[in-house]
Amino acid sequence: MVKILALLTDCFGGKGGIAAYNRALLTALVEDPCVSSVVAVPRQGGDFTESLPPQLYLDRSGYGGRTAYLRTALCRAARDGPDLIFCGHVNLTPIAWLAAKLSGAPWILQIHGIDAWQPSRRAMARSATQRADHVMSVSQLTLDRFLSFSPRLAAHATQIPLPLDLSAFGDGPKDTKLLARYGLQGRKVVMTFGRLSALEQYKGFDEIIDLMPELIRVRPDIAYLVAGDGDDRARLEAKAAKLGVSDRIAFTGFVPEAEKVATYRLADAYVMPSTGEGFGFVLLEAMACGIPAVASTLDGGREAVRDGLLGRLVDPRDRTALMDAILAALDQPRGVPPGLDYFAVEKFTERVRAVAKSVVGR
Repeated sequence: MVKILALLTDCFGGKGGIAAYNRALLTALVEDPCVSSVVAVPRQGGDFTESLPPQLYLDRSGYGGRTAYLRTALCRAARDGPDLIFCGHVNLTPIAWLAAKLSGAPWILQIHGIDAWQPSRRAMARSATQRADHVMSVSQLTLDRFLSFSPRLAAHATQIPLPLDLSAFGDGPKDTKLLARYGLQGRKVVMTFGRLSALEQYKGFDEIIDLMPELIRVRPDIAYLVAGDGDDRARLEAKAAKLGVSDRIAFTGFVPEAEKVATYRLADAYVMPSTGEGFGFVLLEAMACGIPAVASTLDGGREAVRDGLLGRLVDPRDRTALMDAILAALDQPRGVPPGLDYFAVEKFTERVRAVAKSVVGR
């Protein structure tokens, strides 16, 4: 039986794609009949109401800062004697490497996106990254970029796409209360969902706002729904006002989990003309709600639509092509695309367990 130590940025109680990924990863591992226990040490997190999977212990004593986290992680490695260590982010690699040295266990590095597209600025992280026994990546794009400066790991790397719980979504009618809340009655709605961060202006919000005057001329009933919140919202709102399209752009602010599916269903087309996404899980969620999707050719979004098999692809730098793709998606019938089960949780679980088994060697 295998004991696993997982060093993570966040998981249960955390928000965002990495936290969701880590929750799925921990669940896949702890429910493996070959695993006796999993101890997860998150760097941060919040309160949560869901119950933890059996045989998972969440050690939150590392929340107190870098020193507290280092102490907790290394104490766990020395005391518990894990057979395998998972490192959930490149920034945690120095600690994972030290934990592996203390315990004698092999370790797997998980990479997610733009953080792994070039060598870390931190010398210790650059060095430790190269000492991983295996690398898992959510997208082939991210893995290829990582291996361009880490060729030694090419024979010990696996791409495992993000897991999608199809049972949590599904096609359905638009919620009339939400339509009224955002002033979208009678509109054909283009939507993008994501964090509005000044440090992440690659998600494609700007590109669609810039196109709105032209889109309105061609399609007078169009509106743009910007779902999510962050410190870049004021700038985006100011841009919409300057272009004279504020009345056609609705900003939802933070979307509670309980309203997420209903918010997706407000859309007639989900469009993410991004340039820096490691994968783009929101594309999967939108398609799982039956919304036609448009993704970028320039980043991991193309893998979410499986290179055009599940949705449209466009170069976000080509305004004409982007506009044509948006208009075509708006006219496309709704429906969950066949083949979306490629990303099903069950398949993710099989892939993760296979990698863990190969690294442990039993």
